[in-house]
Amino acid sequence: MHFGDLEVRHIHGGTFWLDGGSMFGVVPKPLWEKKMAPDDRNRIPLAANSLLVRAAGKNILVETGNGTKWDAKLRNIYGFAEGDPYGDALAKTGVKPEEIDVVINTHLHFDHAGGNTRLVDGRLVPTFPNAKYVVQRTELEHAMRPTERDRASYYAHDFIAVTEAGQWQLVDGDCEILPGVSVVRIPGHNLQMQGVQIKGGGKTLMMVADLIPTRHHLPLPWIIAYDLYPLTTLETKRKWIGEIVRNGWMVVFGHDPDWPAGTLHEQNGKVVSEPVDLDN
Repeated sequence: MHFGDLEVRHIHGGTFWLDGGSMFGVVPKPLWEKKMAPDDRNRIPLAANSLLVRAAGKNILVETGNGTKWDAKLRNIYGFAEGDPYGDALAKTGVKPEEIDVVINTHLHFDHAGGNTRLVDGRLVPTFPNAKYVVQRTELEHAMRPTERDRASYYAHDFIAVTEAGQWQLVDGDCEILPGVSVVRIPGHNLQMQGVQIKGGGKTLMMVADLIPTRHHLPLPWIIAYDLYPLTTLETKRKWIGEIVRNGWMVVFGHDPDWPAGTLHEQNGKVVSEPVDLDN
């Protein structure tokens, strides 16, 4: 889809499985299972939704998926597919890893930054050797020293090689990365998560990552249990869902397996989504 001079495509980074109860927090199972049916291990399927953006003559990736650095035990726990779904999806666009100029991570949890690095002859290297990797400075600091509450979400092998290669572009707060492409803080999941806004041609698209991981998380209290600051999430959702609806923006859900992007509308006192095909 074109946004003026900008072009945006959806990159399907593969499917994985997380506990349904954790993904819906305090929402009772009889309610959430009507939206996303769990398997016999109480897991629901999720997608690692990412974007390829062409702006100002640059190739930009928003999120890098789960990556490929998983042993058999973790593949079983999370249901990761064999191979490299993200790499395969990117290859279909005709863009090679060395042609990526900028990578934007909303945050550094494994399901958003796992593809930042890869193993080559037993050595970790940045997957995108010529790219600057953009993340909030405080997020990288936190990822290096996570708490007991969230350390299972961070894997140092996803970002240490980027540090060693000197490829970080650390930002502090809201800022424009390239003309038409900006990052904005959307705290709650953690304090450092950033959304990505893409503007051009009178249209706006916002990648909201884990603020609204699927379209089923649009109701304000439907907040995932992984969030460190759920009451902050509540207010952040209230702010941004309102703005998206009022202004007619499009939104990209971080993990919706069937409906990666959509528009939001009020209907009978509720906010609902209509699908948008970014690749059309």
